[in-house]
Amino acid sequence: MQAHQIVERYIKFFEKKGHRRIENSSLVPLNDPTTLFTSSGMQPLIPYLLGEIHPGGKRLVNVQNSFRAQDIDEIGDNRHTTFFRMLGNWSLGDYFKNDQISWFFEFLVKDLKLDPQKLFVTVFEGSNDIPEDIEAISIWKEEFKKVGVDAEIGSRIFKYGVIKNWWSRSGTPDKMPVGEPGGPDTEVFYDFETEHDMSFGDKCHVNCDCGRYLEIGNSVFMQYVKAINGFQELPQKNVDFGGGLERLVAVTEGKTDIFETSLFAPIISEIEKASGKSYDKNKREMRIIADHLTAAIFITSNNVIPSNKEQGYILRRLIRRALDSLHLLGTQDVEQIVDAIVNSYKNTDPQLVEKYEYIKNTILQEIGSYKKALEGGKRMIEKELSSGEKVGDELYGKIEISSDLAFKAITSFGLGPTQLRSLGYTFDAQKLADQIKAHQDLSRKGSSQKFSGGLADHSEKTIMGHTATHLMHQALRDMFGVELHQTGSNITKERVRFDFNFDRKLGLDEIEKLEDTVNRKIEENLPVHFELMPLSDAKALGAIGLFDEKYADSVKVYFIGGEEKNHKKERVKDWYSAEFCGGPHVSFTGEVKRFRIIKQESLGRDQQRLYSVVG
Repeated sequence: MQAHQIVERYIKFFEKKGHRRIENSSLVPLNDPTTLFTSSGMQPLIPYLLGEIHPGGKRLVNVQNSFRAQDIDEIGDNRHTTFFRMLGNWSLGDYFKNDQISWFFEFLVKDLKLDPQKLFVTVFEGSNDIPEDIEAISIWKEEFKKVGVDAEIGSRIFKYGVIKNWWSRSGTPDKMPVGEPGGPDTEVFYDFETEHDMSFGDKCHVNCDCGRYLEIGNSVFMQYVKAINGFQELPQKNVDFGGGLERLVAVTEGKTDIFETSLFAPIISEIEKASGKSYDKNKREMRIIADHLTAAIFITSNNVIPSNKEQGYILRRLIRRALDSLHLLGTQDVEQIVDAIVNSYKNTDPQLVEKYEYIKNTILQEIGSYKKALEGGKRMIEKELSSGEKVGDELYGKIEISSDLAFKAITSFGLGPTQLRSLGYTFDAQKLADQIKAHQDLSRKGSSQKFSGGLADHSEKTIMGHTATHLMHQALRDMFGVELHQTGSNITKERVRFDFNFDRKLGLDEIEKLEDTVNRKIEENLPVHFELMPLSDAKALGAIGLFDEKYADSVKVYFIGGEEKNHKKERVKDWYSAEFCGGPHVSFTGEVKRFRIIKQESLGRDQQRLYSVVG
């Protein structure tokens, strides 16, 4: 089922239930200086969820264009996109759990024709003085019973705690200030019935990241308010539902890869034509191009222009990263791809057609600026080298330059260490890290964000958390032996979840030692980089493998500490950590700032779980 058909059915379904359709809000928030982009349908409605009267009434529905920059470096798998459309419906003090759960289930089973046997749900298990969501469990059992499906706890319905099935603006209940509303949520997952990837744990479950289960909708029930002595029931209870349109297209079309759906297939096809290469052998690069150019087109349509700060910086990064991936495919033909994207979205977003020339010219101008920056940086470096600046001779096809010269290229042309390496230069990464950090500190004092060491929104925490998992993984192996290995992880802007094989919980002294080790490596501000190499070489170097590589002849290894080199089996170990990983990571460990463990759990079967925070 195509995207525009799902949108039409969803809006029509809830209008029949007495909802009023509200307009899609601007992708760039007009009156919210705390965030760069609208990231959900709920975001523009926060004042009304907190008690203000909405002019449209108490029952609302819409489809909201959304962008989440924290996913910008995660693009390349089969389900993540930075830009997406969020189906949303809300009750502002009107209906509650019974209607919301039964209506959404009806929409999935009757309107979208999904097999109820492939639907699974999660509910809130309770925490301290907040009770288990028995009401939601009872409603789900009844709904599944109506379609002849037996829904028992642990087989169809799964209970999770505050990390997974609780919502508030501040996160978990312990972080909520007095007076803030929040409540439990219930999520719906679709089972593709694919084979479980054991690299994500011995046993698959609905929240597993292996790809078998896909979350397609989340209903938040705002029914509590934080009080001085715990929680109280809200007099006005609200419902906030959000469901990803792209994911619903995938499940209705039976595609485990959203980039193979009717929404993205024409875009991927155009990339194949432009590059002369197939999607099957170049999935990561083509997914990055399709997603990043789509996001860039929508952001540009909201009158954002590429720059070095705020929304403009994100737009610049998207376009340049897409161009880097196009370059890897041997082409720089962008116009045809832009045409394909606009054509794919024109039925639901006609403003793209109206602003087509402006969008295309803005993107092409930024591509021209990027090429000039690369050329300018290279010319400047070559000029300095000709006057005696070069530090060392050419090594493995690369030229060694001083950290001062590298820093000059970064500050003068807006390039990063990665771009300098791509131009064929090597440098002292640690010295450059110190110079960048000093410049960051000075820039912060002057309120400049140009070199803030990450994105302006929550992407910073996500990337920091990912690097922290590598530091934690290595520290645990140093403490307990190389038999210990990661069995799963989940990273959000609020916390880091890390699973590993071990036969008991850690003692307080062991937790303190683990924290001290990770924080010491953070304070050392070690450089972080990745290199592509043959699988056999990576194993010979002792790199930790977390998953089965799809391409056995080449793997991506992230190093923490040490210099980037032409890896050979006999090279001397000069790094702290080396892992097979797709990224993203910070450039230097100092950007993680601090690391603290906040909770541990035993998962049974010699599996432990740690929760931590960074920053």
